[in-house]
Amino acid sequence: MLGIIGGTSLLFSTLPALKKETVATPFGEAELLCGDIVMLMRHQYGRPPHRINYRANLAAMAISGVDHIVAFGSSGSLKKEIPPGTTLIPTDYVSMADIPSIHDHAIEHVRPELSRALAEKLAAVVPEARLGGVYVQTRGPRIETVTEVAALAQIADVVGMTVASEATLACELDMEFAALCTIDNYANGLGAEVLTFEHILSISKAHSRRTEEVLGAIIREMG
Repeated sequence: MLGIIGGTSLLFSTLPALKKETVATPFGEAELLCGDIVMLMRHQYGRPPHRINYRANLAAMAISGVDHIVAFGSSGSLKKEIPPGTTLIPTDYVSMADIPSIHDHAIEHVRPELSRALAEKLAAVVPEARLGGVYVQTRGPRIETVTEVAALAQIADVVGMTVASEATLACELDMEFAALCTIDNYANGLGAEVLTFEHILSISKAHSRRTEEVLGAIIREMG
């Protein structure tokens, strides 16, 4: 079953008609939207990135029968050649934040790479998407400083606050995972504008129709 994780980029989009369900997990409860697919809005209950219960969220999706996930992620570009408006499917990630684990009681090997097969299938559904690149996760909720952005650009292409945690847990729970990053802005210091959360929201709102179309295509072709 297809699972969709949504965040800021889906805030202004019309979502499919699904039944709201609360799923109990060993890590707490998570609210899902269930039907032929399963959707999870990661900022439910108004939680900022560093307060999301990732373990409950991903465990709830696994309990509900999800075996492959597409996660929408509002991201900032760390490279001038990746302008706002681009859609990027990363094939690896790095994290500057604590990464949650289902297997925190034992030493386990977790595949560090995203599922390339699923990423390639997603690229076929969204042909204008750019396949490849590294996503770096910061803790949030504050926006990265100009100096941090310069340092992160040496090791990654886009920056966000959620996807590396979700990718790790999906791998631990044997769910294929691919992220669809909507590049909503240049990271702090790369663009002319002063980067604020309100600016990021305005970009998401401006592209809401396109995001709806992409979401619909993914559900039709991968659900």
